[in-house]
Amino acid sequence: MTSPDDSAPNPPAGSNLPLSAPYYGAPFPIAFSRFWSKYATFSGSASRSEFWWMALVFLIVNLALQAIAVSFGSPVDPTADPAGLNPLVPQATVGSVIAIVLGTLWAIVALVPSLALIWRRLHDANLSGLFWLLVAIPVVGGVIVLVLLLLPPDPRGVRFDR
Repeated sequence: MTSPDDSAPNPPAGSNLPLSAPYYGAPFPIAFSRFWSKYATFSGSASRSEFWWMALVFLIVNLALQAIAVSFGSPVDPTADPAGLNPLVPQATVGSVIAIVLGTLWAIVALVPSLALIWRRLHDANLSGLFWLLVAIPVVGGVIVLVLLLLPPDPRGVRFDR
């Protein structure tokens, strides 16, 4: 038996696929635009492709922020420990400050749509979005949620649609 991600044909680019319906096999540009179009929509479903494309975007953004932090290595406040002898005094760099500011802005902007996307992805697997709260379990919670996000679509998840 194949999952909808494997067998469903891609709708044409100009089709009227409702935003509440999952787009199985969504290409990157469509997954990206659907992510921002459904900014705070916690009802409906999201396909695995919609979710994993955005997971890739988040990985790339985080890697870019780390590259910024590493590439600019000059200290922001050299008077804090001018010789760099005290290992307890953190040496803030221009890059780390830029990365922190950009990372904070990205986190603020993307927090709500990310939670909504995870919620909708769990709906597509016929699970309540509240399963996301399992991440609060130390060590294993994140792994459990990751496994739930990997589950194939379940047609019974339609019950979460409005």
